[in-house]
Amino acid sequence: MGTVISIDLRDAHLHDGVLDEAFAWLRQVEQRFSPFIADSDISRLGRGEWTLEQCHPDVAVVLSLCEDLRQATNGVFNAWGWRADGRVDPSGLVKGWAGEHVAEMLERAGAANFCINAGGDVIVRGAPEPGRAWRIGIRHPIHAAAQAAVLETHQLAVATSGGYERGDHIIDARGGAPSRSLLSLTVAGPSLTLADAYATAGFAMGMAGVEWIAAQPGYEPYAVTAEGRVRYSDGFGVLLAKEEREVSATMESALPRRR
Repeated sequence: MGTVISIDLRDAHLHDGVLDEAFAWLRQVEQRFSPFIADSDISRLGRGEWTLEQCHPDVAVVLSLCEDLRQATNGVFNAWGWRADGRVDPSGLVKGWAGEHVAEMLERAGAANFCINAGGDVIVRGAPEPGRAWRIGIRHPIHAAAQAAVLETHQLAVATSGGYERGDHIIDARGGAPSRSLLSLTVAGPSLTLADAYATAGFAMGMAGVEWIAAQPGYEPYAVTAEGRVRYSDGFGVLLAKEEREVSATMESALPRRR
């Protein structure tokens, strides 16, 4: 769906068939959910050619998650309201959902140490090598070759939304207008499905979205504003690499501490 997915698997005992199975499933996801493929399930559903019952069962699962998010965000996130033509498009959630499903596939196969990167949305488990944590870089929204921050972790999902690659493609579905108060918004938490959707919805909310995400149990925001300022929760600060924490100690956090 217009992105690249990579898997860094560090468990040497697993055979290549595990990765073959994962990528084969991802190709199936693209065929079911891509709005860029004319005969995908979601495209046929959107044009009224198929009913939901005629689609693969995964479509109903994803659209149910989208409806949950629509209600949780008071309509900001709306799979039925992102596109100008009004057709259903769950792209704001399905990439994270697919990445999380692949992580579950790898774990069922016995993998304990891996990193999945789905177009900048990342989920990690274990370690790249003994005694070292995974390092996840967050792209700088202005300087493409630079990083805004680096996280160190053994188990986490991280998703980022912004307009620096595709322009004003993320909108508040309630009014159809893009938000320009943030350059990027990163969300860290246990589920890549929700981290991806929260980053999309929070970015569409603008500045209010940063505090909205900080209020979601288990999820932490890191935002770069249109003025180039950084705002993040205390929980996100704990995830920063040591050298990043030393720098951030000199910065005033704009978010209240969670009680």
